[in-house]
Amino acid sequence: MAHPPFAILILAAGKGTRMRSALPKVLHKVAGRPMIAHVLAAAAGLKPTHTAVVVAPGMDEVAAAVAPADIIIQRRQRGTGDAVAAAKPLLGRFKGDVLVLYGDAPLLTRDSLKPLFDARRRHPAAAAIVLGMQLAEGGPYGRLILAADGSLARIVEANDANDAERAVTLCNSGIMLANAAILFDLVAQLGTANVKGEYYLTDVVALARARGLACRVAEGNAEELLGVNSRAELAFAEAVMQQRLRYAAMEAGATLVAPETVFFSADTKIGADTTIGPFTIFGPGVKIGERVTINGFCHIAGAIIGDDAIIGPYARLRPGAQLSDNVHIGNFVEVKNSKLASGVKANHLAYIGDSSVGEASNIGAGSITCNYDGIEKFRTIIGKGVFIGTNASLVAPVTIGAGAMIAAGSVITDNVPAEALALGRARQKTKPGAAKLWRSARQAALAARDKVKPQGKPKRRKR
Repeated sequence: MAHPPFAILILAAGKGTRMRSALPKVLHKVAGRPMIAHVLAAAAGLKPTHTAVVVAPGMDEVAAAVAPADIIIQRRQRGTGDAVAAAKPLLGRFKGDVLVLYGDAPLLTRDSLKPLFDARRRHPAAAAIVLGMQLAEGGPYGRLILAADGSLARIVEANDANDAERAVTLCNSGIMLANAAILFDLVAQLGTANVKGEYYLTDVVALARARGLACRVAEGNAEELLGVNSRAELAFAEAVMQQRLRYAAMEAGATLVAPETVFFSADTKIGADTTIGPFTIFGPGVKIGERVTINGFCHIAGAIIGDDAIIGPYARLRPGAQLSDNVHIGNFVEVKNSKLASGVKANHLAYIGDSSVGEASNIGAGSITCNYDGIEKFRTIIGKGVFIGTNASLVAPVTIGAGAMIAAGSVITDNVPAEALALGRARQKTKPGAAKLWRSARQAALAARDKVKPQGKPKRRKR
């Protein structure tokens, strides 16, 4: 999408009161990523000359989330026009267009904006081009009122529209591409004669027309342009995004056994011929190799999985889990901040945390690495070809040498040399016949206790 140099201005100072949240609206997540990060990703694909974000005072979390974009502070939240005016010190002398976007539109993509730039090529002299969308029920969206020649005459906000204007189905997405010099000149002339008493950016269209300047409309995909203002709308955006991600995964060669039950993060990467079972959830930072089998009911976040691995069912991979090729992680196994070399197996009921496990080692059922002492965390080093027996506890920091064996039920607190057999459990004592004697004594005690129990309720004496 080749086009002249332009700057992007993202408005993100809104309080989002309908979200009923202390978290700034634009930081609420869709597919594991803040909404404004989706907008920034779409903007970055256009290769703008500048990217700036307008925030309210005290929105340090938002400023951190959008770095390294330039930050503009809107001192008082007096509407979208005032937000754009706040950018004049930074962009007022920019030679080119300013693309105004909103931080609460997570479904936006680079291709969503293509109609806008296509319209700019057709109408190079237009003061502003607005991206519209067709909505049978426009609801809170402003209506785009066209002139007889098809140009944009004005934008009417829903709260200020009359019945005829509310019947218009061509609605305002809020996205605008405008000549920088004209834009900042016009926003300086905005007034507040409207229901909300705010400076509406949309009023620059009428101001431009009054000067004899043309404005135009480009139509985009409504589903991609919708903003999020409530929890219900956030859930809708999540559903749309998940559908996109599922189709993208399948197009890339992954098999989803029950697609509607699998949930991805925006950055999930999956290799070809990988199969994902039902009810699997991917948090941010997951990269999966080729020919991997992920059985159902797994939760994976911040993990890297090599080729030909088998995961689950009911496995949990937490951040820092790095699994090499042909690793097997079975049911109810949890791996955190650990590196597992090729061929490692932990087929059931194990916890591997803050550890390194060598090639072809086997972690038995119920075995755990005890990595936390209540204050600090320590590492466990397990060498190549080690066998960890069932229900063993490895108390870190500890190193198990290559080829060593840990007996079932052991608590290992000292390093184990290579090829050694370590047993860390109490010595078993067997007493022949003791079980029968114990049962007889126990039964006799119970019988004696039953004899002294009172029978029924005591009768009340007559006086």
